[in-house]
Amino acid sequence: MAEAPEVQYVTIHGHRRAYVKTGAGPALLLLHGLGCDHTTWDPVIEKLAKKYTVIAPDLLGHGQSAKPRADYSVGGYANGMRDLLTVLNIDKVTVVGHSLGGGVAMQFAYQFPERTERMVLVAPGGLGPEVTPMIRMVGLPGFKTAMAVLTLPGIRHVGIAGMRALSRTGLAATHDLDEVADIYDSFKDAGARSAIAHVVRAVVDTRGQIVTMVDRAYLTQAMPMLVVWGTEDKVIPVKHAETVAAIAPGAQVEVLGNSGHFPHKDHPDLFVKILNDFVRSTQPASYHRGRWRQLLRNGPLAPVTEQLHLARAVPIA
Repeated sequence: MAEAPEVQYVTIHGHRRAYVKTGAGPALLLLHGLGCDHTTWDPVIEKLAKKYTVIAPDLLGHGQSAKPRADYSVGGYANGMRDLLTVLNIDKVTVVGHSLGGGVAMQFAYQFPERTERMVLVAPGGLGPEVTPMIRMVGLPGFKTAMAVLTLPGIRHVGIAGMRALSRTGLAATHDLDEVADIYDSFKDAGARSAIAHVVRAVVDTRGQIVTMVDRAYLTQAMPMLVVWGTEDKVIPVKHAETVAAIAPGAQVEVLGNSGHFPHKDHPDLFVKILNDFVRSTQPASYHRGRWRQLLRNGPLAPVTEQLHLARAVPIA
């Protein structure tokens, strides 16, 4: 097995940004989820690098990137990705986002359509209000204090060992516990705890997700979109994939069996095949201001209130 790509660093707006860049060919920007970092893509990055130039950053507040008191909104993250790509001299990308990174990918495509060729969303946020209560708890006022106690060495080690043991049982309800254990371990860093709390408060409240792309999904008429989800996702429910079919009928939707919130880790070879086939079978979007203006003027095919209702009411098959 090849060695993992070397982590590189660049300072933008005074904050250190960590990223890996590997491979050659059309550019793929891989965006990780909440509490994760670029290593979430380790199972697929080597295979993807055979066909693409792969850029996988640690989002601000995550991994080896800086964790300042800063703008942790999805719009702020999209701006940060534009700036990173500009520094790296990359003009256009197929943007691939997982979970929170999926929300950032949608926002990036919306804010910078001239720099986005395709959009790939992996169990993304932003398609409905439902989200696991564990994430809602992160936004509560006492989270940082409570987590400071729960990540003391003895407690943390017992908690992580318990999660990993449960994950080995193979039960559907324990899917993703290995990844949850890694996220829990990252909270031992006070800076990470603070940053993650800011992120969650920007996108989630006690009722669930508050940021949505549903009202702008019609813009995907001008851009190829692929959505990948796992049937056993306990973080963001797979029923949101049906929302995609309703609000963006031109999108390709792939639901993978025996997979949780991390389908790219559960089925890496299949994920790479799906992504490769999608890129090969679609033409990169070509931004045209006149067409974009016309889409904005015409608006969605269905009223926004109806689309928002779809995002809240699609039943689980």
